[in-house]
Amino acid sequence: MSTTGASADPLAALASLPGVAESVESVRKAVDRVYGHRVMRRRSNAVTSEAALRGARGSAALSGADWALEEVRRRSDFGVDDEARVMGAALRLTAEAGQLLSIWRQSPLRVLARLHLVAAAGGGDEIGRPRQAGEPVDEPLVELPLPGAADVAGRLDGLSGLIIAGSSAPALVTAAVVHGELLALRPFTSHNGLVARAAERIVLIGSGLDPKSVCPAEVGHAELGRAAYLAALDGYVSGTPEGMAAWITHCGRAVELGARESTAVCEALQRGAA
Repeated sequence: MSTTGASADPLAALASLPGVAESVESVRKAVDRVYGHRVMRRRSNAVTSEAALRGARGSAALSGADWALEEVRRRSDFGVDDEARVMGAALRLTAEAGQLLSIWRQSPLRVLARLHLVAAAGGGDEIGRPRQAGEPVDEPLVELPLPGAADVAGRLDGLSGLIIAGSSAPALVTAAVVHGELLALRPFTSHNGLVARAAERIVLIGSGLDPKSVCPAEVGHAELGRAAYLAALDGYVSGTPEGMAAWITHCGRAVELGARESTAVCEALQRGAA
């Protein structure tokens, strides 16, 4: 991650990039609309459950398992082929994310290791730890140059330090940086995209922006499409002010679309149709 200049709070500095403040405000309004819906006063658990399912489906779609929502509901065996395993990993991560909120601010690296362990669901000694020099990475949908293991370790430590130190930056900015940095680094030998999006979810929930987890950014990322997702990631990796702003606003649009999805769920619940 790079910023536009030296700052005691580099995440907060990113909030001043052109277009970011407007995106932050737009996200806040979208989230407030969901939380202000009358259904949220009495059936918020149902909305949370549906958002979790739809978020997992969206994250899996970006990792190559683009299933219809009803197929996700219908299936119970998620180990029969590669796509099913991706979907199973996304569902497990979504369920696990809410259990890790209290640990995130004290030990984000421990949380990331746990997320990878949950996603991979077994395997060799490379599971649940950052990759070492010479270990291959199975992340075919992200084709950016792969940082070396030493660079990964240093940048993970830097990211962890930022989270532990805290920041006055809006939740959207922090979530976007966590998401982008993990995608850029691909610190694990597999499942990095799923882990990055789960970490984004943890930040959005833990920050208080979306405490009930009813605005699944993964839905929005999937709706915006893989090409737009990877193009915005290129901007993050570039480290330029324009590129960073483009990535943050892209993540903001994804949260807005997730909020819109859950507003539709609220409307359906109100009609008794879901």
